[in-house]
Amino acid sequence: MSAAAFLSKLSTAFNPNEASGTNCTIQFMCSTPMHAVIKDGTCAVNSGQSPSADVTITMEDDDLVALLKGELNGMTAFMTGKLQIEGDLMLAQRMASFFDASKL
Repeated sequence: MSAAAFLSKLSTAFNPNEASGTNCTIQFMCSTPMHAVIKDGTCAVNSGQSPSADVTITMEDDDLVALLKGELNGMTAFMTGKLQIEGDLMLAQRMASFFDASKL
C-alpha cells in the first residue's frame, strides 16, 4: 500500500480523546506529500503541502506505513536516518497516540 493511500485512512483511526486540546498540522513528506490537520477534536487529511505545518515528517513510503502501523520504532527510525523531523519534536513523539493503528 502506498503511503498516500494509507494516510488517507488516518482520519478513521483518529482518537480525539488522545489529541484532546491539540490543534496542529502534521506534514508527511513521502512520495505523495500529504498533511493532517487536527483541530477541535477532528482530523482531516489533505493532499499536498501545508503552508503552516507544526511538524514535518520525512520518510520513504514503506517506512512511514510501518511507523504508523507500529511495526517500526520511531526512535530507531530517527537514529538510523529513516526518519527526519522538522519542527515540534514533542508533537512528533505524541503523534502516534493520536491514531489507533488497529483501525488502519
